[in-house]
Amino acid sequence: MSRRITIHDVAHAAGVSVATVSKAINGRDGVSPSTLEHVQEVVARLGYESSLVATSMRRRRTDVIGVLVAEFEPFAVQLLQGVSAALQGTRFDVLAYAGSVSAGEHLGWERRSLSRLGGTLIDGAILVTPTTMPTDATVPLVAIDPHTGPDGPASVSVHNAEGAFAATTHLVSLGHRRIAHLRGRTDLESAHQREDGYRHALEAAGIPVDPALVVDGGYRAASTTAGAHALLDLSAPPTAVFAANDLSGIEMIRVAIERGLQVPEDLSVVGFDDVPEAAAHVPQLTTVRQPLAEMGSEAVRLLLAMLDGGPQEHVRMPAELIVRASTAAVPH
Repeated sequence: MSRRITIHDVAHAAGVSVATVSKAINGRDGVSPSTLEHVQEVVARLGYESSLVATSMRRRRTDVIGVLVAEFEPFAVQLLQGVSAALQGTRFDVLAYAGSVSAGEHLGWERRSLSRLGGTLIDGAILVTPTTMPTDATVPLVAIDPHTGPDGPASVSVHNAEGAFAATTHLVSLGHRRIAHLRGRTDLESAHQREDGYRHALEAAGIPVDPALVVDGGYRAASTTAGAHALLDLSAPPTAVFAANDLSGIEMIRVAIERGLQVPEDLSVVGFDDVPEAAAHVPQLTTVRQPLAEMGSEAVRLLLAMLDGGPQEHVRMPAELIVRASTAAVPH
């Protein structure tokens, strides 16, 4: 393995002192434009990289934005793409960090992540679906889809209740009356908002909510399986299901097909999020689209404004019903 290039190698190759190289790479005064250009050319040619930690301690900034997630699942990956696109052409790099992988559970992952990264490796952080929003963070924070809703530091979310209302109303318009709901994680405010939208849509249509048709889905395929079977085991099973996210909706379809049903001929299914798996699925999943990439970009805008001394903001973005092949008129 080749030896790591040091600041002494750069100084020797450039014919200047180590102090001059240090000033040049850290943006300090006392270096002429021609010398600065020469040192930067040598740095690029040799591939020298100064220690990010050491540099941040001297400059009090790193020019790195952290995107902290519990895990790299489809929702988080789509947001990360939006963050990366929004930072193109800026001075900032992106550090993506999964905080609950080693811990094996969700609660408190953001505090552990910030304690490891904040103030040393990152200038600010975008937290994706944080369980709590730390009030003692050493860097500015923006939350995307926070568990407790837009109450606290800056946040970006969508109109979850309105999206769920549109999804359920779509099923009602197709003639469905026994419409089930695979709800999301009970610790997430977005999941409660989606259930509220489902209930309000049934109420608006004059359809009583049957408690047996509301079961836990948990936002993950593995936690959806039992609920999907429970719905289909009912003496009067649903003809349609609104799932609180796409992964639950796709698992609902898998269970239905495994049990000999056809989708959408025997069972219509709607999801929420519009992750790439929704359009790639067979049949393609009708869903409520969250503008995930745009939400990531908006989180960047908020965070960069805060780094420049701007105020905290709470932004809610629209959710859009996308009708595909997994929904059809009620069977007769």
